[in-house]
Amino acid sequence: QVQLVESGGGSVQAGGSLRLSCAASGYTYNRNCMAWFRQAPGKEREGVARIATGSGNTYYADSVKGRFTIFKDNAKHTLYLQMNSLNPEDTAMYICAAGGFCMYRDYALLRYQPNYWGQGTQVTVS
Repeated sequence: QVQLVESGGGSVQAGGSLRLSCAASGYTYNRNCMAWFRQAPGKEREGVARIATGSGNTYYADSVKGRFTIFKDNAKHTLYLQMNSLNPEDTAMYICAAGGFCMYRDYALLRYQPNYWGQGTQVTVS
């Protein structure tokens, strides 16, 4: 069974940093697509960043460009999201997702349909 387990969330002050991890098991890690989504109370789930695990191509939501970095460690079967310059608008549950094919350009986040989802890790910025 494919499992995605997030860690690294917590509470930080505005301007601080966090690094989220997503450990993958039972999954062809170096194929297709992986991404981070987030969802805040009363808001729809939105794509934050995604990476094509084969090519390494990355794409970011406009709201996090220049502040967040998505990367992976194939040997550890782990996906990361480095979050810098956090602000209160970043407060949300962050969810790791994987599987399916990556889309590109304007469709990179809007049309990506993951096959697997983690349980999420809470990030609170005050």
